[in-house]
Amino acid sequence: MLEAIENAKEELKRADHLMYVSLKYTRTVDVLKSIVERLINTFDFLIDALLKAKKVKDIPKIPKLKVVAVKECYSEIPAIASYMDFYLLLRSVDRATFERTLEYRRHVTMTAHLDDKEIEIDIDIIEDYFHKVKEFVALVEGLIGEKKND
Repeated sequence: MLEAIENAKEELKRADHLMYVSLKYTRTVDVLKSIVERLINTFDFLIDALLKAKKVKDIPKIPKLKVVAVKECYSEIPAIASYMDFYLLLRSVDRATFERTLEYRRHVTMTAHLDDKEIEIDIDIIEDYFHKVKEFVALVEGLIGEKKND
């Protein structure tokens, strides 16, 4: 469990570097997409840690089933459900077709075309996503830290 949290923190560090160094100097949609991928990887590690903390015997391989399992195991914590929905949103953005707008400029934008809507991700939005994932890391650390002490 603690190894999974450490792996999540490492992915978050990589996302941090992409956001505050690579994106600052290149301002391309490819960097935005890479940040989204790193945030998804961070979630993957944390979801596994949450399921192991609850001693789930058969951890599903499919991400959507993992989300359902986490929502069931942590139904008493409403924030977990919203983070899981956010994780699914990130996954759908990652798989969606997208357009590039204003590359190499401050307002570089990746427009992801989902089935029912379009989501625009720019530097400010990806920074909000990053901070949201950072909050989730802290929440999971708190939850698993409590489990370890019990």
